[in-house]
Amino acid sequence: MSHFRMLPSITEADAFLKSRSLPAGLEVREQVDAFLAQARQTLALAQEAPWLSKQEVLETLADEFVQTSTRAPDRVINATGVVVHTNLGRAPLAAELFQSVQNRLCAYSPLEFDLKSGERGERGERVQSLLRALSGAEAGTAVNNNAAAVFLMLRALAAGKEVLVSRGELVEIGGSFRIPDILREAGVTLVEVGTTNRTRLSDYEQAITENTAALLKVNPSNYEMRGFTAEVTLPELANLAHQHNLTALYDWGSGSFYRFAQGPLLGHPTATQVLDSGVDVIAFSGDKLLGGVQAGLILGRETLVQQLRKHPLYRALRLDKGALALLEETLAAYLDPTHVPERIPTVRMLEESKDEIRTRAEYTLARLKLSQDSCFTCELRETESLAGGGALPELTLPSLALVLKHTEQSAQQLQTRLRGAAVPVIARIQDECVWLDFRTVLPGEFADLADALNALCLQK
Repeated sequence: MSHFRMLPSITEADAFLKSRSLPAGLEVREQVDAFLAQARQTLALAQEAPWLSKQEVLETLADEFVQTSTRAPDRVINATGVVVHTNLGRAPLAAELFQSVQNRLCAYSPLEFDLKSGERGERGERVQSLLRALSGAEAGTAVNNNAAAVFLMLRALAAGKEVLVSRGELVEIGGSFRIPDILREAGVTLVEVGTTNRTRLSDYEQAITENTAALLKVNPSNYEMRGFTAEVTLPELANLAHQHNLTALYDWGSGSFYRFAQGPLLGHPTATQVLDSGVDVIAFSGDKLLGGVQAGLILGRETLVQQLRKHPLYRALRLDKGALALLEETLAAYLDPTHVPERIPTVRMLEESKDEIRTRAEYTLARLKLSQDSCFTCELRETESLAGGGALPELTLPSLALVLKHTEQSAQQLQTRLRGAAVPVIARIQDECVWLDFRTVLPGEFADLADALNALCLQK
């Protein structure tokens, strides 16, 4: 009998995977095809078949799927200490936000319908109202992310014209997003002014021509320059722009409406303070310091914001009803500043003191089941968390971490095993140990974290 006859058909493979409660059908068709192709190649090259029957081939397939299931876990535990972690979904949302928008998402809603007149309404009117109320801006709107907000801002207000930007602010953020590329794609001519480390007001003034449309300031949110440096402030830039009848634009990157009352973020500017500088339009992310869903928030002068809303690109960049509803509830939470830390997890984590973190860390440590002959050592140590998300590159937050070390396994091996837990735990490696920073472990996750650590201790 040909060895190839022991290979199962797609139908047989699907049926076997289903019998083992594993993913099957279209969801894993590519993986099944790849496995069978590799099996054919193995049989073609091998003098002796590695399997004795079709059943053994199916068992091997199932074993591979157990180890590499294509279904992503519903959630992970962020023990990295990076509050706004881009690779882990940035800002986590409070469960209350979802409960408050459930009816809107599970039924029809007046998304673009005026209940008073019975005629077509405007999408996002409440978001616009909340943005005005929270910032004092003449107008506000939202699109699907900050890159889109900056692109729309440039395209609608400066296409075919020159925009002046300091060389020290021609940044690149994650995913090869570069400011010069955005300007070019927006149909804008980039005019670089100053040098990498020093830009003066006179550099902008000397570069202004009859074809200049705007002066753009970009917040270098993922790095910081020190030493022999100089930059033009927002009030200076706005004043110069208005002297020459130009528009002053600001890519804030990571902004907020909340006035932090304690911790390293004390004194961080609010949207109101940024607008008070005189800048005409600002744009920032909804899922960084704001602690909401992915969105690009735009605030500024009414005539300019209306230009953005009327631009053909605006419709292509607008928010869907789910993101819009969650953004509304996030913004509404900021109407009462005293309760913002309770309703916005990102704000709570950024403001939390080391003593508050210690209580949770000690609770988790007490639940660990370490025997005296355990190969593990674990202890609480002081550490520093990060704001993350390209928000405040030099900001550190005093925190506490559980530090794990194994006598026979490397930190990389421990980290891999934690990622394979029932609820994957994402930690960091430092000094050949695994560090689990409790600042970013959310309420309700400590039992799961302890279970993952106990399972780790029981494994040989």
